[in-house]
Amino acid sequence: MKRLVLFDIDGTLLSAGGAGARAVRRAMLEVYGQTGSIAGYNMGGRTDPQIVRELLVPAGYSLDDVEAGLDALWTAYLRNLREEVARAPIRPLPGVPALLDRLEGSGDPTVLGLLTGNVKEGARLKVNAAGLGFDRFRVGAYGSDHWQRPELPAVAARRAREKTGIGFQGKEIVIIGDTPFDISCGAHLGVRTIATATGTHTAADLAQHGPDYLFDDLSDLDAVWRAIME
Repeated sequence: MKRLVLFDIDGTLLSAGGAGARAVRRAMLEVYGQTGSIAGYNMGGRTDPQIVRELLVPAGYSLDDVEAGLDALWTAYLRNLREEVARAPIRPLPGVPALLDRLEGSGDPTVLGLLTGNVKEGARLKVNAAGLGFDRFRVGAYGSDHWQRPELPAVAARRAREKTGIGFQGKEIVIIGDTPFDISCGAHLGVRTIATATGTHTAADLAQHGPDYLFDDLSDLDAVWRAIME
């Protein structure tokens, strides 16, 4: 059976030890001179461009002003992220390496991918720092593709079709993530959703959003495999 398995990164595949938040804060100060109300802001499940918009527009910036600084922001962010990742405790979350190995080694037409709010190069830095191997993910959809997360599942499905010649739709597309945004972003496509309470949301919180499957973490390999494949 064919599956396009799309993983979120932060809080799902790995813990970045706050490296991304520190890097974007530093970059915003460098480029815009302020960070808005970043101290109380939950970045989980949001795209990187969305985070910048939602912090700076309430602080008085127009969308045009925000957009004008984005190229410089991403340059500064990636420079800062390289520094942060080098000293942060980046680690894969429970069960993740074994699950990726099993999916990659399956005989089925299973395509591994990323669906994340990270800009692509930020995703690469984090995944490689955790030792998970960015290149094993054959397709991806990123915050650098669109600032609204619900646009990303279709991007990933299109790229999978272009790369493999295989079309994926409905429950053949599996989104695995740790936030309500991961659960809801593919609802309009009827995808299969697997939530893992390894981020900032508890299992009880995630259950309220109706994922198809819910786990405390991804360490029960057989159970997670069945959720993906059955």
